[in-house]
Amino acid sequence: MVQHRSILNVADNSGARRLMVIQVMGSSRIKFGRLGDVLNCVVKEATPQGMVKESDIVKVVLVRTKKEFRRMDGSYIKFSDNAGVIIDNPKDKNPIGTRIFGPIAREVRDRGYMKISSMAIEVL
Repeated sequence: MVQHRSILNVADNSGARRLMVIQVMGSSRIKFGRLGDVLNCVVKEATPQGMVKESDIVKVVLVRTKKEFRRMDGSYIKFSDNAGVIIDNPKDKNPIGTRIFGPIAREVRDRGYMKISSMAIEVL
């Protein structure tokens, strides 16, 4: 679960290193983002050769959260960090980067981000 002004790691090779959440997409009443949600973020730290630069506003899919998430079968999943993957737009659902680092949650695949789940090392 992430909210406004939460700091995220980037799980792809788009050039960004740290992101700050400025809005959880959907309704204005949604306060928290969960696994598979789309977020508006600003790039706080980036590499010089990357595709995105500092202070760019990007769309991000949340793939890992520290807060445990309850699945429909009753099990819980929890990661060691908050991480997201930068996408070009929510309709196409294509990531900007060409590689995904670290494991991602199965809920990302269930939400329709098949290209992200196929590029990931491990889907939990």
